[in-house]
Amino acid sequence: MKQLALLSVGNILEFDDGVAVYASQYLEKNYTFSPQTDIVNGGIEGINLLNLFMEYKHIIILDAIEIDDKPGSIYHIPSNELTGYGLNSGGAHEIGVLQCFDILELMGKEIPKSSIIGIVPQKIDVCIGLSMTMQKTFATYIDTVITILQKEGIQVSKHEQVVSLEAIIENFKNPLNR
Repeated sequence: MKQLALLSVGNILEFDDGVAVYASQYLEKNYTFSPQTDIVNGGIEGINLLNLFMEYKHIIILDAIEIDDKPGSIYHIPSNELTGYGLNSGGAHEIGVLQCFDILELMGKEIPKSSIIGIVPQKIDVCIGLSMTMQKTFATYIDTVITILQKEGIQVSKHEQVVSLEAIIENFKNPLNR
């Protein structure tokens, strides 16, 4: 069984809902992790991520979460508390991720240690990119993820050459550049 995965969920076609997808790409392009940490872009796969939940001992989920709080607020929530935060009212990917836990339990499989690092979106709309609020709090979101990984015993090293958030978003707008 693999140790740790960072799983991003969200839809880049819905503006701030894609923040976690951009964050996972940013982490993958700009950092090295030891021991190795798998970074998985789960996008809007939801329930289709069930196999992933059976492969890892620990999964940290990155997502935009709709909680009644100021946009840009960041939460770290253990997965056993997720249902209390209104995530079931979110997109299909959130419902699917929560259902993965239920299905594992029904199958008698071990549920991995897991939590979500969520950020409250400013605006969900049909658009690729991030609102100014998400752009301003993006570095804090990345720092929060890194701090949590370090608390889990993961060493994080930043690359000398950094790919900017703007370049990552641009690559999603123009996939031929990837």
